[in-house]
Amino acid sequence: MKNNEQSLKHELNNITSNIETLSIGVTMTIGEYAIVDKLANFIQNHPEINIHLHYGNTSNLLELLDHGQISMAIVEGNYPKENYSHKKYSTEDYVAVCVTSHQFNKEPHTIHDLVSEHLLVREEGSGTRNILEQSLIAHGLHISNFKHYTQVENMHTIMNLLKKDCGISFLYKIAVEKELKSKELKEITLDDFKLQHDFDIIWEKESIYADKYLSISEEFI
Repeated sequence: MKNNEQSLKHELNNITSNIETLSIGVTMTIGEYAIVDKLANFIQNHPEINIHLHYGNTSNLLELLDHGQISMAIVEGNYPKENYSHKKYSTEDYVAVCVTSHQFNKEPHTIHDLVSEHLLVREEGSGTRNILEQSLIAHGLHISNFKHYTQVENMHTIMNLLKKDCGISFLYKIAVEKELKSKELKEITLDDFKLQHDFDIIWEKESIYADKYLSISEEFI
């Protein structure tokens, strides 16, 4: 398998340098808001390992993993779990948000009440978007049902647009925790929308380095 081949090449290089290289992929949400403290601990505890941290959406990271360009990934959203070894990293709330001063024409109580709003949404392939799409389907809706929407490939841009009252969005609560506490943003509480989803650490199924990756993943949990 490509991942095993790449890992063996890296290991041969490591023998000559005495420094191991570990390539980990993370999504934008996880890399920005969920991993820094645990990554810092790992770096401090393992001076013998150089970390290469790759950012991408879930779809991109699966492709990098399949082609052996990264050893492990921490992903959100839905993915074919049967194709990978995986361990739960965390369980996160997924919420609707807007700027605190946002005025609704009619106070929303269900997800259908929001389709008249301007939706700020991540790009296709993003785990954050995938969770929203699956939830909308369960309610007989699609992103195209929103009167207006803007697709953005960057979390910070979505956050800044939210703060400028350019629309509403659906994000993992961990990404907006600071803004919710400071009351820059507010959660839109809906009767029919209460969602949690796992972040998972994944690696190639049946990898010859499975024990090593499992051990590393346990340090991140």
